[in-house]
Amino acid sequence: MPAVTVEDTLILPRIRDIDNATTLFRPVNSVSPAPSGLEGEGFPVRRAFAGVSQRDLDPFIHMDQMGEVNYAPGEPKGTSWHPHRGFETVTYIIDGTFVHQDSNGGGGRITDGDTQWMTAGAGILHIEAPPEELVQSGGLFHGIQLWVNLPAANKWNPPRYQDIRGNQETLLTTADGGALLRVIAGNLDGFAGPGSTFTPILLVHATLSPGARANIPWPAGYNALAYALAGHGSTGPDGRPIGVGDLTVFGPGDALTIAADSRQDSRSADLEMLLLGGKPIREPVVHYGPFVMNTRAEILQALEDYQAGRLGTIPSRVIPHQNPGDNEPES
Repeated sequence: MPAVTVEDTLILPRIRDIDNATTLFRPVNSVSPAPSGLEGEGFPVRRAFAGVSQRDLDPFIHMDQMGEVNYAPGEPKGTSWHPHRGFETVTYIIDGTFVHQDSNGGGGRITDGDTQWMTAGAGILHIEAPPEELVQSGGLFHGIQLWVNLPAANKWNPPRYQDIRGNQETLLTTADGGALLRVIAGNLDGFAGPGSTFTPILLVHATLSPGARANIPWPAGYNALAYALAGHGSTGPDGRPIGVGDLTVFGPGDALTIAADSRQDSRSADLEMLLLGGKPIREPVVHYGPFVMNTRAEILQALEDYQAGRLGTIPSRVIPHQNPGDNEPES
């Protein structure tokens, strides 16, 4: 799991050493395993938020862990052209390569540790696929796609696109150097990540060495979630056990605590966690397939606009191995 790594975490800036006596560590409200499914043209995913209340997720809507899968030649898959409206998609690639293209002119290739941030806003068409050379050769693929809701005031904003290279992430460590913290978006203890968001959020990929504990300051007004990408450990002051595919929902407080088991399995040397939280929007959510709006009438309007071609036009130059006519809406 390369993402972005450093040989010596002790050279990195450190978040503050939390005073256990005066800090309210967030309790664990729940731990739930992510069920497996298929997305797009048939690539395997874990549905990280399945069964979790929208009240606990707000401002997030949906998250898939894509892979981890080692494809044989000819097996890598992506999505067909499909629309979005009313939210932002965040695609974070840990292993492998993905190519994005959209009807607004955005797009590019992302690989180990890179992120593509697409604000669908009023509406956009896009496609995500492995490059042709990966289709031919096969190989390891692992990533995350996160959907971030937009407030009603921003759902009709023009689409925009951010290409965030892995070397732009803010790299931090804990007081004892036992964890590598990659800040992708938001502000962690005064250190800002490169992602620009309409809804205030914090998105961090944390790697904990075996036996390490990370006490992480967390904005009191944000919700807090932790998803295990690989390895084994525990979350919360009571040490709730977690493993790959488990989502922890935290309660209120000032800080998170996560810990890696002293012995990890052969698949992962470390505990890999995605930490995410944001300021709840607290507005009605109506989610239908690739559309996230505030009312059923707005969903019906999105469907009509898509069918009438008002969400964008597929460019004349498209990702070669895809069928540009296969553009039914996807979830």
